[in-house]
Amino acid sequence: MPIVAQSTETTDWVSRFADEVIEESERRAPGKPVVVASGLSPSGPIHLGNLREVMTPHLVADEIRRRGREVRHLISWDDYDRYRKVPAGVPGVDESWAEHIGKPLTSVPAPKGSSYPNWAEHFKAAMVEALAQLGVEFDGISQTAQYTSGAYREQILHAMKHRHDIDAILAQYRTKKAPKKQQQKAVDEAELEAEEGSGAASEDDGSSGSAGYFPYKPYCGGCGKDLTTVTSYDDDTTELSYTCTACGFAETVRLSEFDRGKLVWKVDWPMRWAYEGVIFEPSGVDHSSPGSSFQVGGQIVPIFGGEQPIGPMYAFVGISGMAKMSSSRGGVPTPSDALKIMEPQLLRWLYARRRPNQSFKIAFDQEIQRLYDEWDKLAAKVADGSALPADVAAYTRAVGTAAGELPKTPRPLPYRTLASVADITAGHADQALRILSELDPEQPLASLDEARPRYDRAEAWINTYVPADQRTIVREEPDAELLKSLDEASRQSVRLLLDGLADHWSLDGLTHLVYGVPKVQAGFSADATPKELPPEIKTAQRTFFALLYHLLVGRDTGPRLPTLLLAVGQERVRTLLGE
Repeated sequence: MPIVAQSTETTDWVSRFADEVIEESERRAPGKPVVVASGLSPSGPIHLGNLREVMTPHLVADEIRRRGREVRHLISWDDYDRYRKVPAGVPGVDESWAEHIGKPLTSVPAPKGSSYPNWAEHFKAAMVEALAQLGVEFDGISQTAQYTSGAYREQILHAMKHRHDIDAILAQYRTKKAPKKQQQKAVDEAELEAEEGSGAASEDDGSSGSAGYFPYKPYCGGCGKDLTTVTSYDDDTTELSYTCTACGFAETVRLSEFDRGKLVWKVDWPMRWAYEGVIFEPSGVDHSSPGSSFQVGGQIVPIFGGEQPIGPMYAFVGISGMAKMSSSRGGVPTPSDALKIMEPQLLRWLYARRRPNQSFKIAFDQEIQRLYDEWDKLAAKVADGSALPADVAAYTRAVGTAAGELPKTPRPLPYRTLASVADITAGHADQALRILSELDPEQPLASLDEARPRYDRAEAWINTYVPADQRTIVREEPDAELLKSLDEASRQSVRLLLDGLADHWSLDGLTHLVYGVPKVQAGFSADATPKELPPEIKTAQRTFFALLYHLLVGRDTGPRLPTLLLAVGQERVRTLLGE
């Protein structure tokens, strides 16, 4: 595995952040493990935008590990957040889940048919599995466990004691919301703007009521919801009284012994920074505007004896064909969805190659083939030593971690070729192996396992994301009418192809043949380069290709012709082309 440059002179953003984090950690906590953090709210499917919250500190933590230093990557599962709304499009969930709005996520039933005990665990599980595939090493912390065990009891009492100081900080940012600007244009999916924040980001800050400001919100002892109002609190006895606006329940508890509630978000987050000693944590655009939780948290954290972490604001991640993602909506792709159609290395690379403040899109459409082409070209450049240092760094971070390389495909054949083969063979593994073994006759594929898991990813993409009307169905019988109607030039082009099939039966050979036929017909050598040819040759090639597609699959486009010809097989090609 190539060694990643470790100096600040590198153009690699990960190394630069690692330098800063190590220096800051030595200043704040010399000799102790470096602590980086992420926070995820399992309020619904944890999507690919949320993954940036994890991948940014993961990449930095991994670079620090590569340098031989001890580092902890904490992932706080915000599973004690309130259930805000019923996400649309989640299987096994209907309108009846609305009755649980206001309860902790760990108190909400899992979707019907789930094997998990509650809503939070159901959505955490898929993310945990995806992170394992991605090679992300982390320490998970359940906020439900932390709060209900009393781990934060002293911090809660401290916040209540200093509630007036906290209120004074928050009051600076409590302004009347400006009316929404009228949208002048449709939202461009590439702009990836923060339409709404995470569940935690949009919670209230415990704003002052008639009884004063309290940064703590009890979950009701009657209905279990957080629709409660603290009516009084005594600092000496820690007696807290509250009423519930949902069910009318009221009680007085001793906060020094009470563990059914949590600090409001804008106080909870800085409390945890101090409690865990977090040095580095990125934040999304929705957390980073003036008056938002990250900015305000930086002023509140000294109350708990801590410092605000360093860390970048990260841009959102989009999907080809979809607007900015939000986990409160159903149908948004998750890391698990992405890993069904792409290898972990490619997904890691998409996050590693862009600085956190740069937005990017993840392709679930035809663009995935171009991304794979780009990835394979980079791999070749890294192998021959011609890649730029920053590209080598991103590649190295993609293919493995400090613990070693991720499992990889032994024979990484082009993704678009594998997708075409999977499309044409419609799940017949023996046919797929036959075609793939003919791609390179000098090094034939002995087993489909050599092309896995990339082949399986390409097959899943074809079966899941390519519309039925774009799938390739090879003709059963020759198109007699079309063959009969061909003019002499077209007949000659088909004959030239058929005459060359046997001698060119490989991927490279057929590529040379199908591009060469129009050249030969025009009186040029099949080996002539584009610079040596007049522009009309390109038109002739397109016309020839469209004719072959119509004769083979009844359309004017399809998979790359060399792959299609191999897939159809020599005997059947000859039949369909009228021999």
